[in-house]
Amino acid sequence: MIGKPEWRPMLEYVTGLHRRSVHPAGHHWPHPWEEIGPGYCYAPAFGHWDIVHQAMDQLTLNPEHAANQLRNLLAAQADDGFVPGAIYFKNGKPWWGETWTHPPVWPVAVDMLGDSGLQAELAPKLLAQLGWFERNRRADDGIGFFYSDVTERKWESGVDEGIRYDDAPRERRACVDACSHLFACYEAAGRWTGDTQFQEKAQQLQSFIQTQLFDTETGWFHDDWPGRPLAFEGMWPLVVGAATDAQGWSVLAALCDSARFFAPHPIRTVALQEPARENRMRGPAWNSMTLWAASGCLRLGHPEAARSLLEAALDNSARWFANTGTIWEFYDSEGGDPRCVARKPQTPFNRPSHDYLGHNPLLAMAQLWDECQE
Repeated sequence: MIGKPEWRPMLEYVTGLHRRSVHPAGHHWPHPWEEIGPGYCYAPAFGHWDIVHQAMDQLTLNPEHAANQLRNLLAAQADDGFVPGAIYFKNGKPWWGETWTHPPVWPVAVDMLGDSGLQAELAPKLLAQLGWFERNRRADDGIGFFYSDVTERKWESGVDEGIRYDDAPRERRACVDACSHLFACYEAAGRWTGDTQFQEKAQQLQSFIQTQLFDTETGWFHDDWPGRPLAFEGMWPLVVGAATDAQGWSVLAALCDSARFFAPHPIRTVALQEPARENRMRGPAWNSMTLWAASGCLRLGHPEAARSLLEAALDNSARWFANTGTIWEFYDSEGGDPRCVARKPQTPFNRPSHDYLGHNPLLAMAQLWDECQE
C-alpha cells in the first residue's frame, strides 16, 4: 500500500505485469529471467538498462528476484568484459548485437540492495567491464568516455536518436552520460574492492566532468564538442554525484523549471525551447529518467523537488492507465495521449509500446514519493 489511492490500480497492474513477464531459467540465464515487457514491439527481449530499472522496481517487493536479474544481465558477459545490449530471439535462441553495449548503471541497483555479499560476488564482473570500457570507449582526450552514439549512431546510450548527435562529429569525443556512468562505476569499484586506484580514477574523471563538461552560460552539463543543446542527459553528473554543489543546484533548477524540463509529465527528454524537440522519441517523458532525476534531487538534500517530479509523473501515468488499461514505453511530456506520440516514423513501430516494464519503475517511484514526505 504505497503512494496515492488513485495510483494503486496502476501499481497493482504493474506488480502483476512483473509476474507475467518472468520466463524459466534457460539458455545462458542461470535464474528465471524477466523480459522487458510482453507488449514491447520486439518481445520477448531482455537486458539493456531496462532490466536495471526493473530490478530497482522490485528491490522491496522481491529483492532476491531483483538480485537475480542483475546476475542474469552479467551472465552474458564476454571474456573481455563486454556486456551485450538488449538480447532478442532469433529462431528461438537468444541473440544480441556484437559491437555495442548499454549504460553500465547496474552497480547502482546493487548498492541499493545493500547486500555486501552481492557486491563481492559481482565485483569481478564490474572490474572486467571497466577494463572493456577503458580499451574500447576511451575518448581521444584520454580521460573521458564515449558511447557509440557519437561514432556510429548505434544508440548504446539508451537514448535513441538523441538531439545531441544531430551535428556531432563522428569522433571519439567525451559524452556527458558515458563519463558520468563510468565515474559511478569507478566509485563503486573502489568501495567494493578497497582498491584506491579506482577512487583515484573516479576523482580524475570527476574533475574532467566539472571543469570541461559544465557550461556556466546554460547552467547545464554538455558533451565535449561544439553545440549546447539542452538534452536531459546533462543531469547525469548530478545523479551520480560528480557535480559540484553549485553545479548540482544549477541542474536541479533546470529540472524544476517548467520552461525547460519540468513538464506536465516530467521530465522532458529535450527542453521545451529546443528547436530540435519533436513529439516523438526526441521530446517525450520516460518514467525511469524521472526516477533518476528525483534521486539527483535527493542527493542535494531537496526531497520537495524529488516529490514534485515523482508525483506529476505518477499522476499522469495513472490517468492514462485509467484511460487505456496499460502502461506505455514513454509518455507525452505535455500530458497528452501517449498513443499519439510517435516512436520511430521510419519503422513499422511508430508509437510507444504498451505493457512496457523496462522504463516504468512505478513501484519504486511511488515508494520514493512516500519516503520524500517522511
